[in-house]
Amino acid sequence: MSIEHIQKTESAKEKIIEFGGVVGEELEALCPTHHDFFDGMYMREIFMPKGTLVVSKIHKTNHPYFVMTGKCKVLTENGVETITAPYVGGTVAGTQRILYMLEDTNWLTVHATEETDLEKIEEQIIAKTVNDLKLTDEQIKELTEVEI
Repeated sequence: MSIEHIQKTESAKEKIIEFGGVVGEELEALCPTHHDFFDGMYMREIFMPKGTLVVSKIHKTNHPYFVMTGKCKVLTENGVETITAPYVGGTVAGTQRILYMLEDTNWLTVHATEETDLEKIEEQIIAKTVNDLKLTDEQIKELTEVEI
C-alpha cells in the first residue's frame, strides 16, 4: 500500500488498521519473509519495498532487531523516528510499530525459541488481540510526510 493510496482515502486511520489485517499470500507477495533456525533461535527477515506502510504485529517478547538495508520512518508510542541502515535496536514486549518505507528495507528480528514450527512460534511471540492504535491525525501526517 503506498502513501498515495492512503492520502486518497477519507480516513487514514481506517486504511492503516485495514492494512494491518492483511495476511497470507497477499502480505507475502508485498513483503516477502525469510525464516532461519539456529540452536535456540529463530530469525525472521522481512523485505518491505519503498512507499509501503506496514503495521507490525504486537510482540509478546523482548528481542533484538536489525535494519540491514534501507531507510524508514517508525511510529511508536514515543513518536516518529527515522531509522537508516545499518541499525540495531530492541523490541520491548507489548510493542507495536507503524512503519513507512522511505527506501527498500530489510528488517531482521531474532527470537529465543527451541520451536521450529512457524505457527507455534507465532503463538509464542505474537499477541493474538489487536489493541486500538489510537493514532491522531497529526501522528499519521508526521509519519507519512516525505522529506524532499
